[in-house]
Amino acid sequence: MRRSAGAILAVILLLTGCGKDTEDKKTGDRVTYLTAFGAVGRDAFAWVAQEKGYFRDAGIDVTIQLGAATGENLKVLAAGRAQFANLDLTGTWILAGKGEYRDVRAIAAIHQQTLVSIVSLEGAGVTTPKDLEGKQVGAATGSVNQLLFPAYAKLAGIDETKVKWVNAPPAQLPALLAGGRVDALSTFLIGAKGLSKAAGGKPTVVLPYSQYLPELFGNGIIAPLSVTRDNPDLARRFRDAALKGLQYTLDHPEEAAQIMKKAQPAADVTAAVGEITLMTPYVKPSGVIDRPRVAAEIATLEKSGLIPPGLTPDAVVDFALAPAS
Repeated sequence: MRRSAGAILAVILLLTGCGKDTEDKKTGDRVTYLTAFGAVGRDAFAWVAQEKGYFRDAGIDVTIQLGAATGENLKVLAAGRAQFANLDLTGTWILAGKGEYRDVRAIAAIHQQTLVSIVSLEGAGVTTPKDLEGKQVGAATGSVNQLLFPAYAKLAGIDETKVKWVNAPPAQLPALLAGGRVDALSTFLIGAKGLSKAAGGKPTVVLPYSQYLPELFGNGIIAPLSVTRDNPDLARRFRDAALKGLQYTLDHPEEAAQIMKKAQPAADVTAAVGEITLMTPYVKPSGVIDRPRVAAEIATLEKSGLIPPGLTPDAVVDFALAPAS
């Protein structure tokens, strides 16, 4: 009788242990990911990777949180409340060059060229960069748009002292422009269609920073050293799953927008499809980050006076993790 009881107990323990192992495999590594800028088309690939099971297949349980802007997202990473984020690489590197947030590294590029632009509405009196003088320009608090503006202004012949900035949370920017409370926004060119829709279909005027700063990267996937240095396997698995979601998003923009809408009901599908379509020419789904291009960007930032000399490519990119061409 005792043998039978012992055998039964052994079976129960074995089954319990198996159940725990199964649950652990199902759960995987738990991480938090920050979008670059709320729930918009440029960030749809994260929800696609989640919906399609790419993160799950990589053994990662991902919580997607809505991000604000470069500076704000970096604060969350620095505090350890997120492990990955989609951030503007140029903005991140400007802050790194100034000695801020030096403990993060890029592991993939989403946009191979900066998408930061001036966007205005037709009839607002902004058709050339010089027209910004004496105007009010809206931007997300702590965003790359203001960080990068001095370099753009210098090359475009703008007296930046004559430009008045209006800071606001990302979600409020379209209403500022549509309501005429600002003359233009410094935002991403891929958001132009959404801004036009918010203004009742009024056409937009887009002045890309890349016209004067073509060598700068746009958004990329960033992680703190606590991940890239201490858990590179997790970083690789997350990177590959996210880039798989990016490829699917570019191939199926309408479905990707609907997937994001399912997760974030307030998302605008039409605007999201527009963003995905407009960003496609700027994307290499491999996420490549070349060392020579990073060095060239740093040199441009130094030459423009945005950062002091001394920043190196290895201080901002983990080239053991970043895909090479």
